[in-house]
Amino acid sequence: MNVRIPIFVVMILQNLSILNFKNIEQLDVDFSDNVNCFLGDNGEGKTNLLDAIYYMAFTKSYFNAQDSNNVKFNEKFFMLQGVFEVENNEINIHCGVKVGEKKKIKKNKKIYAKLADHIGLLPVVIVTPNDISLVTEGSEVRRKFLDSLISQFDKNYLEDLIAYNRYIAQKSALLKQFQERGNSQMDLLDVLDAQILAPGARIFERRKTFLEDFVPVFNTYYQDISSSKESVSLVYHSQVFELGFQKMLQLHRPKDLKSTYNTSGIHKDDLVFNIANKPLKRFGSQGQQKTFLIALKLATFDIIKKQKGFAPILLLDDIFDKLDDKRISYLLSQIAKGNLGQTFITDTSITKMPEMLSELGIEFKSFQIENGTIKNQEKV
Repeated sequence: MNVRIPIFVVMILQNLSILNFKNIEQLDVDFSDNVNCFLGDNGEGKTNLLDAIYYMAFTKSYFNAQDSNNVKFNEKFFMLQGVFEVENNEINIHCGVKVGEKKKIKKNKKIYAKLADHIGLLPVVIVTPNDISLVTEGSEVRRKFLDSLISQFDKNYLEDLIAYNRYIAQKSALLKQFQERGNSQMDLLDVLDAQILAPGARIFERRKTFLEDFVPVFNTYYQDISSSKESVSLVYHSQVFELGFQKMLQLHRPKDLKSTYNTSGIHKDDLVFNIANKPLKRFGSQGQQKTFLIALKLATFDIIKKQKGFAPILLLDDIFDKLDDKRISYLLSQIAKGNLGQTFITDTSITKMPEMLSELGIEFKSFQIENGTIKNQEKV
């Protein structure tokens, strides 16, 4: 007999309505509080359902940041609506995007004055095959990961990040004007550097202290999954460590003037992934890289749960086609133990995931997805 996971979670997506989002013309669906499986062939819309959930949390797509590209072909708008239970309170979220107009996000029928005010209300952790970019791509991808994580539970950090990026853009524009005019006004640069310094220094300190808590959690997960076969490290690199923020800006000014952009600051920070004291990108096997990423996302889940006081929604996209049996078993064991909250899983097999969940006695609902519609569903 299947049993309900003893979920500590107090955030549940109860219902999702979609209109003209990607390949989904119209859909209205109720979910299990525990595990929900979207099953079907590639290209049918399984990942789009996960992305719709992600969108309601972050007010943007995980896979395509340009809103107009998320509107169904030959349509002029899309709409997402979700009914969430958060700490025994019902929250209705409405996301509306019309091509050529500003997007509208509503909480309980009230439009947000600033989209940033919504971030963190509905914490979500997503795991996808695209996460390999955290290993293979440049520092910007890893900074975005770190910023997105901290912003889900620290409003001040998000506000500082927005302000910092605005001042950096203003400084770059000013440096380009200096080059075009053939003269420079150091007093204006002094003012902008002073504006950059305050939020930038706070962001640096927040990243540093956050990672002091995050890294041990990550290491524990990696050792659990890998059975302690190798040592890994996650290291915060920043120019600020060496020089301090103010001195760093001063020393880089000649270079800034020559290059016409800001060459130093926390927008150059990086998270360095190592295995056995060597770069994971070059020296880690595919299995080691996958283990690293799963540990990274599970640590993310734990930290958000600790900070928010409840578990985020977990989205697992086609990872079971990319992982070996050992890593699949580990993830499912975490679900079975009740360590994870409401979970959404996509898989190309109609039978594999339901069979595995049934064997573990986990309550779930399965939805067969075909051409953006639900062909059939089953609750177990």
